[in-house]
Amino acid sequence: MTSEDNRLGLPAVSKAVVVLVDGLGASALRQRTGHARFLASRFFKKATLVSGFPTTTAAALASLTTGASPGQHGLVGYSALVPASQRVANQLTGWAADMEPSVWQRRSTVFEHATAAGISAMAVGPRRYESSGFTDAVLRGAHYLAADSISERFEVARSVLDRDARSISYVYVPELDMTAHAHGWQSDRWTHLLEELDSAMQSFVRTLRTDEGVLLTADHGVVDVPQTSQVLFGTDAQMKGVVHVAGDPRCLQLHLESDISADTRQTVLDAWRASEGHRAWVLTRDEAIDAGWFGEVADAVRPRIGDIIVAAAKNVVYYDVRKPHDPSRRMIGQHGSWSSDELIVPLLRFGAFER
Repeated sequence: MTSEDNRLGLPAVSKAVVVLVDGLGASALRQRTGHARFLASRFFKKATLVSGFPTTTAAALASLTTGASPGQHGLVGYSALVPASQRVANQLTGWAADMEPSVWQRRSTVFEHATAAGISAMAVGPRRYESSGFTDAVLRGAHYLAADSISERFEVARSVLDRDARSISYVYVPELDMTAHAHGWQSDRWTHLLEELDSAMQSFVRTLRTDEGVLLTADHGVVDVPQTSQVLFGTDAQMKGVVHVAGDPRCLQLHLESDISADTRQTVLDAWRASEGHRAWVLTRDEAIDAGWFGEVADAVRPRIGDIIVAAAKNVVYYDVRKPHDPSRRMIGQHGSWSSDELIVPLLRFGAFER
C-alpha cells in the first residue's frame, strides 16, 4: 500500500471493521454528545471526513466502497436517468434489467480487492437488503450476513473477527437515517437510536484484540426541513422541454428533450435562476462537471447527470407541484446538497486504529 492509498495514516491490522451509520452528520453528533458519551470520547476536533456530492446514500456508499467519485462509479444521485431506457430509476430500490449492477456501478470494490488478496470480506446489515440490486452493485465481493438489530450486527461482526485470520467487515446501520427522514434528527426517537448505537459500539469495542481496528463513519448528514420550507416547482417556464426530473429533493437533476433548441434551453435555465437563484445553486451539467461536483466524469456516466442541476443553498426542498401525493413530501430529515450539516461526517477510530 502506498502512502496515497493510506491517506488516513492507518496502522496495519489483521482485521478491520468499518461501521457505516447512515445519516449521522458530524454536526448532529456534536449537538448530541451528551447522549453518545462513548462516541464523543473519540470525536476529536479533526475526527471528520467530507462526504462527496451529492450527499445521498446511493452515491456516497458507492464512493465509500470503491474509492471513486460518482462521475466514475456512475451512481450520481438518489434517482438517476437510465439513458438506454429513458426512465428515472431509484438507485436504492429501482433496479431492473436495464441496470445490471456489475455494469451500472462501474468500479471494482474494496471487497473484490480483498478477496483477490485472500482476505475474507463481509457485509453485515438488515435482511431486507441482502439481495437487492444496490447491494450487488456497491458491496460486490463481500459475503452478506443478515442481522436485523443494531446489537445483532455487532455480534455477527464479532463472530467474523473470531473466525477469520484476516478480514474486512462492513457493518451498516440505517436506523438513524430512516428515523431522521420520518421524524427529523432533532426528534427524541433519533436521539434514542443514537443512544442505542453508542451502547452497542461501546460493548463491541471492549471485545477488540490488539490486531483489530474499527472505524465509524457516515455517508452524509441530515438537515431538518419543515413543510413550510417546501418549494413547489412546475411552472410552464421552468418545465418547458423538461422530460425527466431525477436527483433528490435538495438536489434536482432536470433532463431536457434531446432535440431542444439552444434558445429554449437557455429560457428554462434563466427561469430556474430567476426563481431559485437566491436559495439554490442552478448550474448546467457542463458547469457542474467543470466545477468538479461529480469528480472526473466518464463519458458513459455523463448522460446520467441532469442537463440542469438545482442544488439547495438554503434550508429548502423541492417538490413537483404536479405530484401532490408524493409520499416523500412527508419527510422531515433531508439531504443531498452542499451544506456543512450534510457534507461533514464523523470519522471515529477504535482499537488498533487509535494508535
